[in-house]
Amino acid sequence: MHFDGYLIRLLTPEDFEAFFQLVETNRARLASFFTGTVSRTKTREEARAFVLDITQRAKERTYFPYIIVDTSNGKIAGFLDLKNIDWSIPKSEMGCYIDVAYEGKGITTKAFCQFVDFCFAEHRFQKLFLRTHHSNTSARRVAEKAGFEIEGVIRRDYKTTAGELVDLIYYGKLSAS
Repeated sequence: MHFDGYLIRLLTPEDFEAFFQLVETNRARLASFFTGTVSRTKTREEARAFVLDITQRAKERTYFPYIIVDTSNGKIAGFLDLKNIDWSIPKSEMGCYIDVAYEGKGITTKAFCQFVDFCFAEHRFQKLFLRTHHSNTSARRVAEKAGFEIEGVIRRDYKTTAGELVDLIYYGKLSAS
């Protein structure tokens, strides 16, 4: 998938160093709500093992990690994923984050909207959803611009890295077909 000088593609094992750099640069920003990623990528060796694990899970169709690549310099500008996949529905939870150097430029919204369309067409999901904290106004704005609707607030639904149980807003979007 291409848009405005960016490419969205599956993460590969060869991307581990660039992925590690993305996480390392944004670690503080990701700490509370990307606990698995942050806790499993503290070193290059851990990042390599993490990338191998999630790329294997893509082959098994239980998790799909995608990256947003800046085609002008080859740098990973962001990350998109499909998780908590239920093929019996079929539905998937979506996640995303953007490198601090790329935020505020509309890249996340464009990538996310294109990715949503891709997920409905390619994976034939009937529903996509995401969960976010009320304080994450950027994620809420991206979800709403992509046509997601608030389905509700689930209380004490997520434990942050600091161990705090927080409420999450659930957004959902249904396939047009």
